[in-house]
Amino acid sequence: MEECRGDAFVKFYRLKGPRDSTYTGDLDARRMWGALPGLRCPECGATWAGAATAFPSVDLSSFDEREAYVKARPEPFEEFARLRELVRPFVPSGAQLLPGTAFGALVGIADGTFGAFFLHLGGIRLIRREALEGLQAEGVRGLRGFRAQLLFRQDNPPELWELELLPRGRLHPECTPERPPACLLCGRDSFCFPDEPILDAASLPADTDLFVLRDFETILIGTERFVDAVRRLGLDDIDIREVPVR
Repeated sequence: MEECRGDAFVKFYRLKGPRDSTYTGDLDARRMWGALPGLRCPECGATWAGAATAFPSVDLSSFDEREAYVKARPEPFEEFARLRELVRPFVPSGAQLLPGTAFGALVGIADGTFGAFFLHLGGIRLIRREALEGLQAEGVRGLRGFRAQLLFRQDNPPELWELELLPRGRLHPECTPERPPACLLCGRDSFCFPDEPILDAASLPADTDLFVLRDFETILIGTERFVDAVRRLGLDDIDIREVPVR
């Protein structure tokens, strides 16, 4: 069943780049301000940096310790936690700040052709400027875009903006019955995304139409309002699959 809000049932959809995309877009880019390091957890023994979230709005130019986020490496848990708390005032409220969370605009080179969306590289979620403005004009809520600083090799390149999204919803326990508990210290949750996902209705936001899951930051979810707007505007290069809610 879908989630009931007031008198209406709200549907939710998983969004990703289509396998059969006709576009050839590719990026060679980095984050302007680096990322949180990985960590070595003394509790579960794992060394990991699994975040797929980036915050392009973050500006660390006035931060004295910004060099500590440039080099990718694992750190002991105590040092990771120190660096995480130092950067927390610079990021949007509600960020989980998992190991590997990245900061700042995308800076680099782009090549090839791009559709309305570019959702083909992990946590990178790009949208053409005119598509973003069209969705906002349609009343889609919670869209925050920041211009990617990309140099194109071709003439008349598109203007690509990056969507900044917060983790909001969760999977329903019924779709992950064998899911082991997360590490109590570092929060590592080692399980695969289910073949037949179900969203937990109680965890889903009512104030935004686009978000990622708290327990799977790689998974992009849109509401029926978002999907209807995408279809009305004829936006392409996005795969849309309904996900049940319980």
